[in-house]
Amino acid sequence: MKRLILLLFIVLVSCNKEQPTTFSEPANLEMLVDVDGTKITFREVLYKHKGKKILIDFWASWCKDCIVGFPKLNQLQKEFPDVEYVFLSTDFSQPSWKKGIKKYKIKGEHYNLPKGMNDGDLVEFINLSWIPTYMVIDEEGEIALFKATNITDKAIREALEDN
Repeated sequence: MKRLILLLFIVLVSCNKEQPTTFSEPANLEMLVDVDGTKITFREVLYKHKGKKILIDFWASWCKDCIVGFPKLNQLQKEFPDVEYVFLSTDFSQPSWKKGIKKYKIKGEHYNLPKGMNDGDLVEFINLSWIPTYMVIDEEGEIALFKATNITDKAIREALEDN
C-alpha cells in the first residue's frame, strides 16, 4: 500500500510540472553561429525579433523526422507570415548544415549550435533529447510553448494563434 501511494505521488508531481516562461541566464548566453560564421548569443537572436512571435525549430540535416516535417512547417509559414522562424541546427558539420538549408529550401533565420544536441546551456535548459523540437516565443519574449516534437502538434498552432 505504501508503494502504491508513493507511486501515485510521483506520478502526480511529475505530471504537474510547470513549464518555464523565460530562459535561464546561461541559456540566454549560449553562443550560436550564423551562416556567415558570426557568433551571436541566443539572447541577441531573441532580441532581434522583439515584439514578434517566434517559432524556433531545433533540427539537423541528417534528421529524417526534421526533413519529413518541413512541408508542414512551410504550410505554417504561409498561414502565419508575421511569425519569425528561427532554425537552430544541431549539426556538427557546418558544410552539412548549410547544404541542408539549401537542399530543403528552409526559409527563416539560421543558426548553428556548435556543441550539437548533447552539450550546451540552451540544450540543457530545454532538455533537448529529440529533434525536431519546436518552441514558440510570444511578443513579450516569454516562452508560450516550451516544447513540441511534432510540427502537427496542435499546441504549436494554438501558441501561434493566441493573442
